[in-house]
Order: sequence, then C-alpha cells, then structure tokens
Amino acid sequence: MPTFGVILAAAGQSNRFQDANYKKPFAPLAGRPVWLHSAEKFLERSDVRQVVVVVAPEDRESFVEKFSANLAFMGITMTEGGAHRADSVRRGLEKLDAGIDMVAIHDAARPCLATPWIDAVFSTGARTGAAILAIPVVGTLKRVGADGTIIETVDRTGLWEAQTPQVFSRQVLERAFAAAQAGAPPTDEAQLVESIGQKVTVVRGSAMNLKITSREDLALAEQTLKALPKPRLSGPSHPFADDGLWR
Repeated sequence: MPTFGVILAAAGQSNRFQDANYKKPFAPLAGRPVWLHSAEKFLERSDVRQVVVVVAPEDRESFVEKFSANLAFMGITMTEGGAHRADSVRRGLEKLDAGIDMVAIHDAARPCLATPWIDAVFSTGARTGAAILAIPVVGTLKRVGADGTIIETVDRTGLWEAQTPQVFSRQVLERAFAAAQAGAPPTDEAQLVESIGQKVTVVRGSAMNLKITSREDLALAEQTLKALPKPRLSGPSHPFADDGLWR
C-alpha cells in the first residue's frame, strides 16, 4: 500500500473573505477552526503518514499560540509558506518524511470532505501518478469586459472546476517543481504537473466539497458538515476535551 503525505495549504491572504479578525482557514466553523475540519479528514487514515499545514509567515506566531496543543497532540507538522501557492506547496513538500510515496495537496479552507471522495482520488492517484477531484461546470459562463458588459458566452463543453485534494506521485511532483519556469505562477498543482507533460486524471467530486471564500460560505459549510459523515477520531483534537483552546 502506498503511503501518503498531506499538505494543507493555509498560507493565502484571504482578501475576499473580508474579516478583520480571521483569515478564512482560521475562522470558527461548527465549534472549531476551518483548517482543523480539513485536517481531521486525513488524520485517521491508515495510508496517511504525515500531515503538514503551511501558514503565512505573518500568521506563524499567532498560529503557534492558538494551535500548538493541536499540532502536538495530532502529530501535525507546521511550516511557513511563500509568496505564491506554488512556493507554499514546495515548502510543504520539503517537510515530508522520506519514504512517503504519494503527496496530496488540500485547501485548508475546503472543510467539507467525505471519505469516499478521498478514497477515490487517492486510489486513482496511486494508479496513474496524478489525479484531482473536480466537478463538471453546469452554469452558463460569460466572458465580461472591463466595462461590465458581456463579450461572449463561453462553451462549457468539457469544462470542469478543479477541487482538492490533488494527488501526485512524489517523484512526479518533485520533477514538476524542478522543471518550473519563471513567469506567472500556476493556480493549482495540476497545472504545474501538466507543464511537464504528465497526464492528470479527473475524479468526479461533489458540489458539497466547497471552498470557503467569503463569510457567507461559512453558513453553507456548516449546513454541509451536518449532511456529511462525521470523522472517526480516536480522541479529541487536542488534550482538552472541550476543544476550547483555539478560541
């Protein structure tokens, strides 16, 4: 059985979240921070050997202050991110233990995961070397100009919206980073891997696997969590059973 390392990307600036107190991965959701919901989905898997959370340098001190007990009790590694997502994922990759075969990158602000989706993308990634969760685009897409008027209606045939986890052979991901060119950074890891000619297999995800972008998304995520199977942790998420330390 291949072993997996999981990189939780939590180093973004959350500009669209517009909350003076929280960045979106650290906002409270159903009794615990968003990122912790995401982490819990991987911690009890027998195929996951390590979880690394990547935070922005300016958040490191407050993150350690609030969550050091969680990190220690749950065995999570923390590292600082870089200027772009690709920089942050690269730093997370560097923290993974030797011997880990597969790497899964997951948005820390995407807390509504279900085990069958993880199973599907993990198994496909292990078989093909590169796989992502995604859903087909169903809405009508409009390309809009700077003046706010429609330029064209975009044909949605064959268009899918990428989600996470995105799963890659460690060798494939390291090769993609080594070959990365200067210029506009990739918007996700699949784009980076595509650039070296590696085919990436799409595994159908779910609209329930939503990414929190605005504060309004928190209410939707809370209702979605109620509809998903609860993670089966063998104990509380840190030594204090009421999960109150992070507040």
